[in-house]
Amino acid sequence: MSTLAEILDALTREGELYEPLPDGAVRCYACAHRCLIRPGRRGICKVRFNRDGKLYVPWGYVAALQSDPIEKKPFYHVMPGSNALTFGMLGCNLHCQFCQNWLTSQTLRDPAADISVRFIREITPEQIVEAAQRTGASAVVSSYNEPLITSEWAVAIFKKAKEAGLRCGYVSNGNATPEVLEYLGPYLDAYKVDLKSMQDKNYRQLGGVLQHVLDTIQKAHKMGLWVEVVTLVVPGFNDSNEELWDAARFIHSVSPDIPWHVTAFHSDYKMTDRGNTPAQTILRAADIGREAGLRYVYAGNIPGRVGEYESTLCPKCNRVLIRRLGYIIMEYHITAEGACPHCGTKIAGIWPNDPRKVRLGGPGIPFPIY
Repeated sequence: MSTLAEILDALTREGELYEPLPDGAVRCYACAHRCLIRPGRRGICKVRFNRDGKLYVPWGYVAALQSDPIEKKPFYHVMPGSNALTFGMLGCNLHCQFCQNWLTSQTLRDPAADISVRFIREITPEQIVEAAQRTGASAVVSSYNEPLITSEWAVAIFKKAKEAGLRCGYVSNGNATPEVLEYLGPYLDAYKVDLKSMQDKNYRQLGGVLQHVLDTIQKAHKMGLWVEVVTLVVPGFNDSNEELWDAARFIHSVSPDIPWHVTAFHSDYKMTDRGNTPAQTILRAADIGREAGLRYVYAGNIPGRVGEYESTLCPKCNRVLIRRLGYIIMEYHITAEGACPHCGTKIAGIWPNDPRKVRLGGPGIPFPIY
């Protein structure tokens, strides 16, 4: 039986996001590690490797493919009430011990998780777009593992998705380079970034650099991508008032219109030495975001326990424009022009052209495509 590594190495092709060097090495710039990869070696992500002086990258498979509510990504200001066809591969360029998607992102670092081999399915970009159309999705999103390290594959899918009139999005840790953002820019509509901490020492523990993520948020917004930021609030790691204020102030400095999702950690993967994040901690973080001047602050992962922080409010008249319970849209009042119907204030986001078609009363059917 083939090993997981053998199967993945066969599902590759030469990449585009790299520079060949005179000594046979290559410099990859799919992510901010900018790995120097010598012949026969791999990048930090484990899935991009040098074969005979060429960089080979993941291609032609998915480890997860599911149609579910776009709010689950979470995108709260992108086509609410619709489904997103979400695909993922394997691998990551960080090694977060609290990873909530560890089976797809950390499998290659954890031999015990080799069970993922049975989930791999060969597929074409055309088949993925056909699945999106069949399930009535409004968007195709790369998630589950870190999409930056499989950007060539994502662009191949997004090109077909754009031809079909679909939106395209990334759910990413933000450890990007300017080059990969420019590469993705013509095809991306929305980019969700995890801002895991405002302390560089914390990022170093996870295998990253804080400034790279801050730069990504700034550049993605400057490029005109719709950006939403998520902070998973982990007890004892990033839940101090000082750090939450730093995060909120930074996001505000980029744009007060960027939605900030503060979400609750649950004990998982290799961080099982602490309890789940209490609702009061998430409410405190959300209050800080609002006090910092952010217009759209959301509290996630604990539906029904965070009050108005599940809903979208008009930043001027404070009326409820989208009432949510978890991923369920209970009420939708934003106009076709993307404005508050009460005071006319423009609400930042990507909204449906026909508000009457927004699905109310329940999420889209979440189901695996295979």
